Amino acid sequence: MIPRDSIETAYSFLHQKRNVYIHSSIDWQRDDIEYAIASYVDDMNEELLCEISGGNLDFLKDHSHFEEDISKAVELLEKMLE
Repeated sequence: MIPRDSIETAYSFLHQKRNVYIHSSIDWQRDDIEYAIASYVDDMNEELLCEISGGNLDFLKDHSHFEEDISKAVELLEKMLE
């Protein structure tokens, strides 16, 4: 069972970073957010990460689909909190 506080923490962090990321046009800022998220994911609750990533090892770590991944993660985490 995934602790609710793990879900809440992940949701808060990813939601805030996603909102900045999708509205930013500054490349270095977007890169910094990608780096921060990738670092966060390295220490994230493993069960929670598996649940939101569907087992994708590159989830939230691959630049080419980062925006899609973070939007998916926020959506799934939000549903888990309902």
